[in-house]
Amino acid sequence: MLPLSRAGDGGAPALVALFTSTSAVCVTGLAVVDTPTYWSGFGQAVILGLIQVGGFGIMTLASLLGLLVSRRMGLRTRLTAAAETKSIGIGDVRAVLLGVAKVSLLFESVTAVGLTLRFLLGYDEPFGRAAYLGLFHAVSAFNNAGFALYTDNLMGFVTDPWICLPIAFAVIVGGLGFPVLFELRRHLARPDRWSLHTRLTVWTSAALLLLGTLFVSWSEWTNPGTLGPLDTPGRLLAGFFQSVMPRTAGFNSLDYGAMNSGTLLGTNVLMFIGGGSAGTAGGIKVTTFVLLFFVIIAEVRGEPTVHAFDRRIGDRVQRQALTVALLSVGAIVSAALLLLEITDFATDRILFEVVSAFATVGLSTGITADLPGSGQLVLVFLMFLGRLGPITLVSALALRERQRLYQLPEGRPLIG
Repeated sequence: MLPLSRAGDGGAPALVALFTSTSAVCVTGLAVVDTPTYWSGFGQAVILGLIQVGGFGIMTLASLLGLLVSRRMGLRTRLTAAAETKSIGIGDVRAVLLGVAKVSLLFESVTAVGLTLRFLLGYDEPFGRAAYLGLFHAVSAFNNAGFALYTDNLMGFVTDPWICLPIAFAVIVGGLGFPVLFELRRHLARPDRWSLHTRLTVWTSAALLLLGTLFVSWSEWTNPGTLGPLDTPGRLLAGFFQSVMPRTAGFNSLDYGAMNSGTLLGTNVLMFIGGGSAGTAGGIKVTTFVLLFFVIIAEVRGEPTVHAFDRRIGDRVQRQALTVALLSVGAIVSAALLLLEITDFATDRILFEVVSAFATVGLSTGITADLPGSGQLVLVFLMFLGRLGPITLVSALALRERQRLYQLPEGRPLIG
């Protein structure tokens, strides 16, 4: 709110400052003002600092809560978990903090250097400006924030692979999660030695990226407002970029306000699923999604237990995944109904905005700034809930284990 943070006269209003700071520290990317023109260099530095603190904090928080959960397990379960999740083990807190810091610094630095060279050599930006642009977008990408220093986000670079691909790479890596990255560093060439968590995260993420690219490209191929004017390589690059960003970065190289309703609905699904656990991505997480998929497969086949990659999935994990998914749906539907009551926007636009906020994505059809103050406060609450809710909920469920000394008679209500 300081006048120093704003490019114009006076300080930012309280609601604008609250919305922007929440979006930054929750690494979402939604904005009610134009980031490059509304905020001064100092204000942009504050946003960048909040993104870095938020991303680092979420990765370490999720990883440390995983350690806490493993320490509260019984000895046999702990030994099994330690053998299965070699990425962290049951080690100390200091190793996790240093590991997350090193991983963040490495990938942010590599991405920043690549982007700086492109801005410097490809767009004739002065070195200082190019370095600033490279650093800002690299930090925003790795932390899945989606803040950009261009009014149209990254639409001006829609066909530039030297900008889009490094940013997409940083988004994917940041969204995989620290435990997966740590394990891939040790066993990248040996998929047979990957833990179940890493297998679920990597293969599901790869499948969603491929299917998302095919879906967006097919759905928008002839749309004159999005992919229509581009050549074939440009369409494929833009389709891939729009498949990566809902996982949950928030950058966009196409105008989501001009997309078809079907594309918006498919993007809602990708945003809701999100990325990997203990990473900078939001959503219910790919592991939650794929575990529920395996539950459905087992039920359809009539199998008494659920299996994934030669491992049996415990009943408690299944219930945790179901709880997270259903409570997330409840939060999204409740917020969407509330916004529909206080605004005149179409249902698909409101739903897209709500899912984007809850999944901490940051994509928008352009209605964020036009929402009333009460509507923006709803999004503030959703961003905070979506960023910390699933992590704390799963940890609480895992740590809250009670023994029942008796069993009630079984009931069989009609289903369906």
